Amino acid sequence: MAVPVSAVPQSPDGFYAINNQFLANGPKGFMEFKTLDNGETFIRFDLPGVPENGVSVFLDESNKAVSILAYAPKEHQHDASHRIYGTTTFRPKIKIGRTKTELVCKCHDISGFTSHMSDGVLRIILTKSHTATQGPCLSLLGGPNGEGSCGKAHHDFLPGTDPNDPALSGQILMPHPGVTQGSPMAYESKQLPDGKLYVHVDMPGVPKNNFTVSVTNGRVKVTGEAPAVGHDSSGRFYSGDVAVLSTPVDVPSHRVKTIAKNGVIRLLIPPV
Repeated sequence: MAVPVSAVPQSPDGFYAINNQFLANGPKGFMEFKTLDNGETFIRFDLPGVPENGVSVFLDESNKAVSILAYAPKEHQHDASHRIYGTTTFRPKIKIGRTKTELVCKCHDISGFTSHMSDGVLRIILTKSHTATQGPCLSLLGGPNGEGSCGKAHHDFLPGTDPNDPALSGQILMPHPGVTQGSPMAYESKQLPDGKLYVHVDMPGVPKNNFTVSVTNGRVKVTGEAPAVGHDSSGRFYSGDVAVLSTPVDVPSHRVKTIAKNGVIRLLIPPV
């Protein structure tokens, strides 16, 4: 029979990315915020499982905050549940990792935004306009404490959202901070009465045709390649064993039933 894998780092240094144990290369973290050369702000949010029409993005009345609500339905009868995501950006103190970062800019309003949802990733571009506030403000992309003046930021990324930050690697996996209902983790498995194993793996950004599944020496491996889209720092590559068979044999990949959709791959692995 097939059994799930335990969440053990592949190297003594820990996971390459603590937001997803299968991420092997590319930007880390569930989100990244960065300033663009034209002064606009780019935001990437991973929302695995959410279809293109499953997300709502709206600007609040203060013109200081953008809120995101998203729904990832159960796509298979063995999914533990649906998932609901809810988060507010550019509003006092959202938690990023283990730190709280103030994301309010006191001398700008958000004058508009565009958003695009695909393959389990939401990308937003914010445009800002000056208000009448004088003096220093809390920069959207300021120094280590989030403080700074308007204009060119000292860093491209908000503190805690640099996708290359070493703090986003380590031994302990981080739950998705935006999940309000459902599993916040990237891996889920369920042993079925008939001996099959159901596995659910988040690989946000990967189109449905960019997943591959192989069974070699009894190890079920999934890889996925997510191309860079828009202002992404780079593409991402996912790879890892998602299950182990009781017998170290090779199995044709077509025997593993797969469903790839919205940055999530689901596998139904038969017993040997």
